[in-house]
Amino acid sequence: MNVLSMEERVRVVSALAEGTSLRATARLVDVGRQTVTNLLLTVGEGCRCLLDERMRDLHCDVMELDEIWCFIGKKEGHLRDGDPAEYGDAYTWVAIDARTKLVPVHLVGKRSSEAGHAFARELRGRVLGAPQITTDGLKIYVEAIEAAFGSRVNFAQIMKTYAKDSADGASRDDVRYSRGRVTRSVKRVVIGAPDEDKISTSYVERSNLTTRMQMRRFTRLTNAYSKRLEHLQAAAALHFAAYNFTRVHMTLRVTPAMEAGLTDHVWSMEELITEALAASDAPPPPPLPPPRPTGGTFGRRPSRAAPLPGQLSLPGTGVSL
Repeated sequence: MNVLSMEERVRVVSALAEGTSLRATARLVDVGRQTVTNLLLTVGEGCRCLLDERMRDLHCDVMELDEIWCFIGKKEGHLRDGDPAEYGDAYTWVAIDARTKLVPVHLVGKRSSEAGHAFARELRGRVLGAPQITTDGLKIYVEAIEAAFGSRVNFAQIMKTYAKDSADGASRDDVRYSRGRVTRSVKRVVIGAPDEDKISTSYVERSNLTTRMQMRRFTRLTNAYSKRLEHLQAAAALHFAAYNFTRVHMTLRVTPAMEAGLTDHVWSMEELITEALAASDAPPPPPLPPPRPTGGTFGRRPSRAAPLPGQLSLPGTGVSL
């Protein structure tokens, strides 16, 4: 990396941030593939440090959470004994603020209870107050968010029912990687009294599309998938740092970081690289504050809150969820 000028670094990182693969970037910029990989790992680690430093004490009142799939090395169904533990399914857990479109937290890992709890704890440590949170129906979120936030959250899930494909799905390209058409969607309150009009996962689902478009390793049916976990983690950190600080949101007309008050201007890619490398060399910031639950409210809602239309109930209890 020492032999690359800043102009070359900017060209390499800009190409990676726009969804170009490692080999294609090497051809376009006329540098070695290993040089591109080394720069990705270095700048990616710097972006991780930068996000850790800047994403603190945030006012994110309405959050949407989701996880986006890819794989490392080989797909889950092709795993064999002796394969590295990091191979197979990999999920990038994402939280987005509905107002500023800021992504304050992401986590690359498995779709496991351990990863879900770590994701929720980090979110709790970075946002202030008692936010409203919406997720899909993944059960991991229920315990993870209750453990991290206690009662200081208004939490709802959107339970979706999907149509079964008449061709059994596997042989059809249009449904191979999707869950089919949504036939029913129900809002379920889990903790607190969230605003029904703000119970949605639309923004985070749109963010997932941006992720697939701007990280080549998330593009399906190619050989550009991640071969190592550290490469995926570096690429994700670069992507979300570039998204937050360098890309003007079409609706906001500023970057998410500007809308959130974290900066007063649009960062250039050169500025992002400079700040990332400086953050990597600087002493680490203090640890995030641990969760301080004030008593969970899982399984019940305040009596003053009216049930939502179509809301599900706990079997045998008459209590709305």
